[in-house]
Formats: sequence, C-alpha cells, structure tokens
Amino acid sequence: MKIHISVLCILFFILGKAQKTEQKDTFVKDNFTKKEFYIPMRDGVKLFTAVYIPKDISNKNKYPFLMQRTCYSIAPYGESEYKAKVGPNTYLMKDKYIFVYQDVRGRYMSEGTFTNMTPQVERKTKKDVDESTDTYDTIEWLLKNVKDNNGKVGQFGTSYPGFYTAVGTLSQHPALVASSPQAPISDFWNDDFLHNGRFMLGYFRTFPVFGVQKTQPEKQAWYMDSFIKQTSEDGLKFYRDMGTLKDGYEKYYKNNFFMTEIMNHTNYDEFWQKRGLLPHLKNINHAVMTVGGWFDAEDLSGPLNIYKTIEKTSPKAKNTIVMGPFSHGGWSQEQGKHFHSETYFGDSIATYYQKNIETKFFNHYLKGNTKEDAGLPEALMYDTGAKEWKEFASYPPKNAQKVNFYLADKTLKKSSGQGYSEYYSDPNNPVLSSDHLKDFNGFTPKNYMSEDQRFAVGRPDVLTFTTDVLTDDITFAGEIMAKLNIASTSTDADFAVKLIDVYPEDFKPAEKKEGVIYGNYHQMVRSEIMPARFRNTKEKGEALVPNQKTAVNFRLQDVVHTFKKGHKIQIQISSTWFPLFAINPQKFMDNPNFANKEDYTKAFIKVYNDSSIEADVLK
Repeated sequence: MKIHISVLCILFFILGKAQKTEQKDTFVKDNFTKKEFYIPMRDGVKLFTAVYIPKDISNKNKYPFLMQRTCYSIAPYGESEYKAKVGPNTYLMKDKYIFVYQDVRGRYMSEGTFTNMTPQVERKTKKDVDESTDTYDTIEWLLKNVKDNNGKVGQFGTSYPGFYTAVGTLSQHPALVASSPQAPISDFWNDDFLHNGRFMLGYFRTFPVFGVQKTQPEKQAWYMDSFIKQTSEDGLKFYRDMGTLKDGYEKYYKNNFFMTEIMNHTNYDEFWQKRGLLPHLKNINHAVMTVGGWFDAEDLSGPLNIYKTIEKTSPKAKNTIVMGPFSHGGWSQEQGKHFHSETYFGDSIATYYQKNIETKFFNHYLKGNTKEDAGLPEALMYDTGAKEWKEFASYPPKNAQKVNFYLADKTLKKSSGQGYSEYYSDPNNPVLSSDHLKDFNGFTPKNYMSEDQRFAVGRPDVLTFTTDVLTDDITFAGEIMAKLNIASTSTDADFAVKLIDVYPEDFKPAEKKEGVIYGNYHQMVRSEIMPARFRNTKEKGEALVPNQKTAVNFRLQDVVHTFKKGHKIQIQISSTWFPLFAINPQKFMDNPNFANKEDYTKAFIKVYNDSSIEADVLK
C-alpha cells in the first residue's frame, strides 16, 4: 500500500518518533543497558516495558526514573536494539536517568484492550483499573526490581502520552515527584477530534491509528492497511468527492470502533463525560509542569485547562505552565530560525525551553531537593505578537482587565449600537479553512493556526470587523469570550470566530519565507467553532427558533499576543469552515453527523451590533 510521504512523516512523529535501529550516534548504546520486562498490573494484565539503565549506576551513584507511557509504540523492540535518543531532550539524556518506556494496555506488545481516553474508575475492588492505577503499579514494580534507583520518579509525554502523564498524576504514588504533561488531551469534547462537539474533519485520515484493535502482540503498526490512499495533490478534492460526513464514515470507517463512537455520541453524554479528565484532577501534591504550543492545532485547550484545574484544586502542587510559539510538540525539535507556517518568531526557541526550563525542572525535582521550589516562573508564556517570552506570577495575569470589543458596522469598537450585520450561509458552498490545497492531504491540521486569512475577506458568507489602525500597543493575555447575539432563518448553525492581527501595508519581517506578501498580512491569532445547538447545554442539542434573536456565548482558546502600534485587530465570523470541520446542515437534527445532502439548508444569519468579543487585556 502507498501512503503520501507527508502523511508518513507526520505518522512517524506521532508514533513515538520511531527510531531506526542503525544510527551513527551511539551515545545511548554506549552509556545505557537496555532491559525489557512484562510488568504485571493488579488485574493480571502485563504491560510491555523497556528500561534504559545507565551503565555507571551503582549503590554510590544512584539514578531516578524518568518514564513515558504511550500508545504510539516504544520501538525498537529487543534488548539489543536501542533508541537513538532517550528522554525528553538531549540534555537530560546526557545527564542520565533510568529511562522507562511502556506500551499502554492494548497497544503493540502489551496485553489488554485499548480504550481511547480510559475513564477513571471508582475503585471498589483491588482489580478495578485505569491509567492512574497502571501508573502506580508500574512505579511500584520499578522501585522494587531495578537496583540502585534513588527512589524518585518523574514522567513526561507529548500528545496522547501527555494525557497518560496527566492522568498519571492521579496515581498518588509517593515516589512520583515530577510530572510534565506536554500537549496533553484533557477532554476529547474540545481536544483533537471535537471542538465544542463539532467534528474536526481535518483529523479524518488519523482514525486507523485510534480505532482498530490488535488481536495479538505487535511490534509493527497493525492498522497500516486501513489508511486512506491519496488520490490527488489537491487535498480539497478528496473532501469534496467524499460527500457528507455520513458518506465518508460509511465508505471508509464503518468498522472503526472509535469513529463509530464519535458518530453515535454527538452530545456530551455519559460516554464523553466518563472520558473527561478535568473533574478528576484533585489533590495532586507533587511538581507539575504543563507545556503547550500557541499554534497547536490538536491539543491547545488541554494544557491550558489542566494547568487551570490543578491551580484551583491542588494547592499543594508546585504548578507551572509553559506556552511557546509552537505547533503540536514543536518544542521537542529545534528549527533554528523558528517559523510557524509563514510567521517568524525568533531563533533557537526550542533549545531555550529544553535547556533552561525542561532540564531544570526534572533535574531539580528528581536529583535535587524535592521540597524546595525549582525557581521556575509560575507561567512562562511567549507573546506571539511582541515575539518574546513573558513571565507571570499567576495565569491569567491578575493585572489583566476584561474589555469588550463590539461587532458593529464592519468595525470593532468599545461601545455597542443598534442594528445588525448579515451574511448568507450555504452548506453546499462552504468557506474554506485554507487556500493551501496540499495541506488538506495532511495527517492532522497544522498551519492554519497562524495562516494568512485574506482569502476569506469579502466573501458574502464571512463577516469582517476591523479596528482602526492602532495608535498604541495592546496586549491580550488570557481568556477570550465570543458573546454573540444572532438570528437565523434556519434551525441550526455553527459559528466560527477568528481573531486576526492585520499587519501594516509596509510591514517587513525580520525573517521571511520566499514568495509570501507580508504587507497587509492577516495573521490568525486565535479561533474556535461553536454549534448553536449547544448554546445552553452541551448535554443535549436545542434547535434555534427561526428569526429569533438568540445569545450564543463561547470561549475562544487563550492567547498572549500584543497587537503592535500600526497594526489592526480583526474578527471574522462564518458558519462553515471546510474541510477543517464537518459541515453543519443548518437544519436541526438529533444527530447532525448523519445528515444527508438533502438536509443541507441555506440560511441568512444576522449578528447584532450588541455582540462582542471579551478579552483579558493587560493594563
């Protein structure tokens, strides 16, 4: 089977950054002894685990554990086969730890059945298990069976391994002293596959990874034959030809258990509620450093919500958050000159984070005095407009005040008015999410998070509201709320809201990409989508009353961004965002995931002038 090379590259990154067995760099093999174990869990299921033990370990030179649990393979397998690199970064690798990698239940060489976002269970018997008990049982076994450890354990992981790290904080094992969930999933209702319950169609090609159970121990990915073949460099053609979401599901994924779960659970019902991590994050008493990227198209809400929840519920936790100008997991690999999409943010940003933040965090808590603070800032946030790191004693910053920018007469202003703006939304002719057609062939979305939005300006199905040229810098730092008052001629609608930084016409960046026109560039800063059906409660959809003014309020994900003097702030609003998100038929249905083409309903939609965007603005 052939898969487009860009898909394979992204896949290999997701699959634990699978390493070739033959590498010129022999540091790991020269300095570590690799051992493989089947570690028994309390219910008898055994999890396959690889342990890299420093060769100079001894009773007088003890090392702590640094562990990653993953569903993406701990390859290479075999005690004579070594990863080219171990640990979160090369600095920690060379400082040396006992590095531990484990396949979670139901994945690769481990026993058991795989569950996406394993629900936390109420432990009524000793055999009741979840990911936190598996973390506890693994730590307990390691402490007893790997000689000359120093009795301390840390854990790390990015993306799905970030979830396993976050849920591992609930193990309450006394030896666990440091956890760094990075780009972690917190709730699939608003991470990865769904945003406020709207299906993220840009993830459509990923489902073989998450929805095909293995039937035996596997050293290779058993789901490769389930991937969809690329048919054209024009990735948009695939989604247009596919038809509705229902058509795509029935053609490609009828036997994929995870896609079937998503299709059947359109509301935030018990199925999704059980998989939400945030309500369980309580009484955490060790050091936690949550890491995310402002341009992470997959898991942006996860790190923000996990940090905020621990801050509220766990006063004994040494709680830190780091947010940089990265895409998904981008802090793990140095770019040199750091771009996201076409926008330049500085040099050696990943190296700065790895050397000064991540390494300091783990070395302090695992090799230093656990009871003392590591001296890291409470919140280290990269300002994506000023293009510099900023430190905050709390997040959102206490010196921020909420400011409303009203959407009226194509402008953003400080006061509301009468009247409304109106647009025409046709699900058969949706607003595109990008004008880079090759990107639609990607495994997961990426570049759209900071992409130039000029291609959408002027469409009759896109409303645009823009400030005058700014005479002073203004910094958004914290949460953003879209507070829309709308009316539609139809019974359902989505609302996609984009926050945009409009550059001056004579703008010249410090570094640029060939062929890009940076004058008047419309850089997207933040965006989110909201189905009106969930405006009152996400547990059950409610129809709109045609032509009735209705409030639709929802949170855009956070930003720390300075809109510079000479720039303009812009908001774009539409009701389709294709093929990034599945199309809302704009006709209320109990389950819009199964809409047919004949259900697609055109609508005139009003956005009233008393609608606003509420932002945390630094004083």
